[in-house]
Amino acid sequence: QVHLAVSGGGSVQGGGSLTLSCEVSGDIGGYWCVAWFRQAPGKEREGVAAIDSTDDTEYVDSVKGRFTAFAIGGKTTLNLQMNSLKPEDTGVYYCAAKPSSLCWHHYLTRGDGPSEFAFWAQGTQVTVSS
Repeated sequence: QVHLAVSGGGSVQGGGSLTLSCEVSGDIGGYWCVAWFRQAPGKEREGVAAIDSTDDTEYVDSVKGRFTAFAIGGKTTLNLQMNSLKPEDTGVYYCAAKPSSLCWHHYLTRGDGPSEFAFWAQGTQVTVSS
């Protein structure tokens, strides 16, 4: 059974930085895709970034140049470095995983993207104040 645990949320002023970590335990196999989603109050869940087992990454336009997804710890921990944070980045952030290296950009932008992911972590709150 694959288990995901996310940590690193918190409150920060606009322009600040936070790093989220998604620890993957269990056997997801050698080919995988891990994505970050977020949900603001009253809004739909939206994709943010994704990384696959070959370290290829995808980002939505609103976070390009500010967020970086990368793997550490033998790729059992996936981090999301978030710089130049804006109030509109506020929300509950989730990481999700699928046992396939297919990690298309549209998984982040289409409404049915989250349904591609079989494993989910609990969310962590990120609050950015102006």
